[in-house]
This record gives sequence, C-alpha cells and structure tokens, in this order.
Amino acid sequence: MSQAHNMMDYDKTYAEFKWEVPEYFNFAGDVIDKWANQDPNKLAMHWVNDDGLEAKRTFMDFSKNSKKLCNVLSQNGLKRGDVVIIVLGRSIEWWEVFTACIRMGVVIAPGTTQLTPKDIEYRINTSKAACFITDNGNAPKLEAVADKCPSLRCRIVVGQKRDGWLYYTDAVNAASDQFETAKTHKDEESLVYFTSGTVGFPKMALHTHTSYPLGHQVTGRFWLDLRPEDMHWNISDTGWAKAAWSSYFGPWYCGAAQFVHCTDRFDPKKTLELLAQYPVTTVCGAPTIYRMLVLQPLSEYKFPTLRHCVGAGEPLNPEIIEVWKKATGCTIRDGYGQTETVCLCGSFPCIEPRFGSMGKPMPGFDLQVIDEEGKIVPPNTEGDIAVRVKPVRPLGLFKEYWKEPERTASSYRGDWYITGDRAYRDEDGYFWFVGRADDVILTSGYRIGPFEVESALIEHPAVAESAVVSSPDETRGEVVKAFVILAPGYTASDALAKELQEYVKKVTAPYKYPRRIDFVTALPKTVSGKIRRVELRNAEWGKK
Repeated sequence: MSQAHNMMDYDKTYAEFKWEVPEYFNFAGDVIDKWANQDPNKLAMHWVNDDGLEAKRTFMDFSKNSKKLCNVLSQNGLKRGDVVIIVLGRSIEWWEVFTACIRMGVVIAPGTTQLTPKDIEYRINTSKAACFITDNGNAPKLEAVADKCPSLRCRIVVGQKRDGWLYYTDAVNAASDQFETAKTHKDEESLVYFTSGTVGFPKMALHTHTSYPLGHQVTGRFWLDLRPEDMHWNISDTGWAKAAWSSYFGPWYCGAAQFVHCTDRFDPKKTLELLAQYPVTTVCGAPTIYRMLVLQPLSEYKFPTLRHCVGAGEPLNPEIIEVWKKATGCTIRDGYGQTETVCLCGSFPCIEPRFGSMGKPMPGFDLQVIDEEGKIVPPNTEGDIAVRVKPVRPLGLFKEYWKEPERTASSYRGDWYITGDRAYRDEDGYFWFVGRADDVILTSGYRIGPFEVESALIEHPAVAESAVVSSPDETRGEVVKAFVILAPGYTASDALAKELQEYVKKVTAPYKYPRRIDFVTALPKTVSGKIRRVELRNAEWGKK
C-alpha cells in the first residue's frame, strides 16, 4: 500500500498512474490493522450525536472490536461467502460491522434505515442473506417478514436488548479479540449494493475485495485529497454506496480520521455549527445539502480548519458554488461515479474548476464519451459516458450484477462499460453532464438536459430547489416542466411562474425555458439525496 503524494500535476499523475493489484488483499488486515500497528493512538473517528454525546475511536479500537465481532459471527454459524445485511444509522457499530465482515470474508449488503419490511424481505431472499444486523427502530421491520426469509440464521440488534435477538454489545464484550484475518483473493466477493434502476426491482451491484476497498484509493487520494492528518466529514446516509466511498474506504485508505454526526435528520443550522466547532478539514455532501446550507446566514459562521469541499450525486449549480466559496473560501469540487464504480471523474484540487462541469477523468481510467457504435465522439458532442475495459480492465469497477448475467452483459458495448449517463467533453478535456440516458427531454427537435434548466432556475432568489422533467404536449410531443420548491419568504402565484419563465429565457437558451411550472413543498428523492426525476416523469406521462 503506497502512500504516494496527492495529485499536484494532473497531466503527469494521469499519465504515470498504474494500478497495483496484489493477488490477495483484505482491507481490514492490510489497511485498518496497518494504521493501528503504526500508531495505536491514531484517531480513526470523532463521533457526536444530537444529545451532545461524543466518542473518539482509534484504528486500534476498530481493529480489536472487529476481531471480537468476527468471533461472535463465527460462533453463530457465519462463514466466508455468507451475506450479512446491515441496516444501521451513523452509529459506531456500522463501521465495526463493515470491518468485521471484510476481515472474515463475509459479504456485506448495506441498506438504508428507510427500507420497508417488503424491501427487507426482497433483499434477504434475493441475496440469500444469512444474518441481519440492525437497531431497535428497524428490528420490527424484520420481525414482520422473518418467517418468509428461510436463509436467515442469525439476527443481531444494536442499542438495546430485544427478545429473540442477539444483543450486540454483550456479545462483542464477551468475545476474544484474537482472530486470524481471512486471506481474501482479489476477485473474491466482498460487498453487494442494491441499486435502483429506471425499471423493475433494485439490481445487485457486486464488488470484490479489491474493486471498492482498493479502488477507492483514487477517490480518497485524488478527489477527497486526504492525508493522514485530515479529519473528513461525509454528510451522508450509511445505506448507500457513497458511504463506502467517503465514509469508509476513501478516508481510511489515506489514514484520515472521520467526523461522524449521528442524526436521523439533516439540519443545516446544526451542520454549520458543528463545522465551525470541530477541526474538520474536508467535507463531502450531496448537492441538496449544499443548497440547504447556502440558504443559511453563512457570514455568521467561521470555518477555520476547512480546506476542501466536494459534492457528488448530481452536478452542482454554479450559483451555489459561488455563494459557498464567498463564505468559506472553498470551491465545491464535483465528482462523478456510480454504485458500480469508484470516482471516475472529478474537479481535482490541482485543476482549474469549471463550474457545472464534472471535471476530468480520474487517473487509472480511460473515460470517454462514445456513440452507439462504441466510437469516441468529437469534442462538444453528446454521447454515452463509458470506461474502457479492454484490453485492460481497471480496478474500481464492480464485478457484475449478481445473479443477472444478461443485465451485466447489457452494460457493455465492445471494449466499453456503459454508465447509462450522457455527457459531452469540451476541447480541454472537461466532462459536462447532460443527464441520465432516459432523463433527456426532446422537444420540437431540441434535446434539453434537465440540469441546465434546474441550474438556471436556482439562480433566481425565489427558488430553493427544482426538478425538471418532460411532460406530454400535443404540439411539441413533450415540453419542459419544472417542479419548484420556493425559498422562504416567497409565495406561489401565476405572476411568479411567469417571472421564472422569463428569467430562464435570459439565463439559458430561450427554448429551454419550462413551459409548465408546478410549485411544490417537496421533491421525491433517493436515499442518497438525488432527485427521482423518473417518479415525476412517470406521473406526468401517466405511468405507474
């Protein structure tokens, strides 16, 4: 595990970067234990909650507690290759479970605390999970469907004791901290993420012991720009892949400590207070989070230790970046990737940011924009974002959609893995997001990416957030429709709708303006905070 310098010169780093892939790799043994043994007092986590409780944990704490949990799981019949579903919020145990599962070669299937009993039943039976670990708030969801889940052999509860469950704290405290880390092969299965597509049930993106654990070295080093002395705050739910990126593999590969705020709701005021109070150096958040933060009186806060901010999930509007930079001195730098990949493209600290752009390809990846034939398109031409996988497949890509060989095969085109997102690349090599392949709006022969219209709308002071989709129209086939959440102090009216339309015509190409505007109080979102345009679009088109 080399701790090479972070990127100083993009072109040089990109040209010289080579993936080093050992035959065997185990993140718990090769990374967590390495930091623990180098310095038993090295801080791994500073944890706070809404009740004012605080805890600090070293890498050595995580090393020992994960070994204890390995013994608990083994005694309860879990063996290498079994699947463990974990549904926990931002409690310290989430990180211990992750580390223990990796250490013993058990496959982790993380889930969000927003899952319903039906979701849980689907996930257990599809993955044939042997164990379920959760807290008291979510335990009843499993109890409601447990009799329909024949593969389940073990259930563990965190927080308080509960009838019919193994109690995490007692079991771990009673266990030995001696456990031999599994010698896991680079291609052995390690994590499975359920990820929603545009159709059907969630698919299972399967990662190996190197694809995420080792692949996220580039996420941590180059995009998050982390060093061993940093404290990184990823403002994210534990249930989605962003937590693996930025709350686990990325920071800890680099030896950075993590700041964790355990809460079940996002409060922009509280977030700014914590950011001002604790020595956080780097922050990662979804665009929605930054949009809410900039509505606060930022000038009332000071952030003395903050040096680097990133956003991911969808492109961030230039207006938001400007306001945040004025208040903090930090440019929010975009990053792009998927549940199926590590960070593929980013606005790295050493390159000049172009607001609204995804940045440049990550070292280690030949990222291109291609056409239907798999040919690279010229600059400023829209196409599919793709990663070259032949003749050499880069690290950091998922192994497959588990148990769905046809779906896996359909995500490749010739020598390329197709992300399902559309973009163009400018003459200087910067990528510009257009939308999901199915989000692009076609109206009167024009192709309109929803993001451009949303970016224009958010520059208007009345708009806190917006989502733009296609809506059926007899004349044009489809038109642009905007769903708008108003900023505090504004009231919905026909006059305001007209004002927003005129504003968009001024800010972007006039044909992109939303011909229809609905004022709403909330937008449908994924767990990770991305707007679910598919839901809005389907409602417009009368699809279930």
